[in-house]
Amino acid sequence: MPPTPAGQLAVPNLHRAARIEDAVHELVQRRLRRTGWRVNIVAYTGYGAPGWVRVMCRVLLGRPDTRQRGRLDKVRGWRSFTTLPNKHVTVTIEAGGVRHETQADRSGFVDTLVEADLPPGWGTVRLSVPDAEPVDAPVRILDPEVKFGIISDIDDTVMVTALPRPLLAAWNTFVLDEHARNAVPGMAVLYERLVTGHPGAPVFYLSTGAWNVAPTLTRFLSRHLYPAGPLLLTDWGPTADRWFRSGREHKRVTLARMAKEFPDVKWLLVGDDGQHDQEIYREFAAAHPENVAGVAIRRLSPTQSVLAGSLPAPAGSSSAGPVGQKWLSAPDGAGLWKLLRDAGLV
Repeated sequence: MPPTPAGQLAVPNLHRAARIEDAVHELVQRRLRRTGWRVNIVAYTGYGAPGWVRVMCRVLLGRPDTRQRGRLDKVRGWRSFTTLPNKHVTVTIEAGGVRHETQADRSGFVDTLVEADLPPGWGTVRLSVPDAEPVDAPVRILDPEVKFGIISDIDDTVMVTALPRPLLAAWNTFVLDEHARNAVPGMAVLYERLVTGHPGAPVFYLSTGAWNVAPTLTRFLSRHLYPAGPLLLTDWGPTADRWFRSGREHKRVTLARMAKEFPDVKWLLVGDDGQHDQEIYREFAAAHPENVAGVAIRRLSPTQSVLAGSLPAPAGSSSAGPVGQKWLSAPDGAGLWKLLRDAGLV
């Protein structure tokens, strides 16, 4: 059974940074509404199991001609961050013929669990708010018979981003055209082979990236033929009790949540050795060995390691996981496929 959904209650004692952010948003929102900006919903891919579904979206203010302009041929990263949340608005969710209501938080986000009897596979739920066109959000419902799934990092695992070195991260995130981003060789083929070898296996993409770039990441994954799956991102900016969110804590909490929501699924955890994936996966594997099928680490080249802000591993060295865990490392998808095949995971 999934955990009880958290309530959307306002926190009385907000951090100073959050109060400043809220005040700025309120001032800008009033001015933009007078110029004709309208409410719209950005739907994110959700997931669930028979009986429940996790629904995620964000309610924003946008230009009145946003829908008429259509998709831009080339999208610079900064465009994803020129948004304004429409906070505390009531969102209606229609799932499996049942209507639910919830409230967006102070950043315009909705992340909630609702009861819904949807069949396994891909489906949709309808989201609506006052004064906006309703939208359909895709959801992946896991079959109770599925016992294998993939949880994959994004940065430098499926997409070359050279994080977390600050200047390069800013360039890749805010300036670089999305069509100029490169996929990691062989990883899309690896994932496709894995889901083909395990019918019904889901793929979740876990990243410390902001929800603002979810549409860009979704287009990137589709363009490079990665299997479709929910994105598990985070919200940048001040929180109720601190200046910025912790990316590592986001990954730890999300992995623990997946183990609780799907206790019978063994996950193949895929990441790289340029950030903190190995440390986080090692902790999770030690705490939840029954939920880990193996760990596949994409080994960065010496140049990529330096760009990612870490030192290259000495030649011939390898990182081991907890005793009894299959811990594999290779520089690309083809190398990982061979190791996974030899380990009996495909």
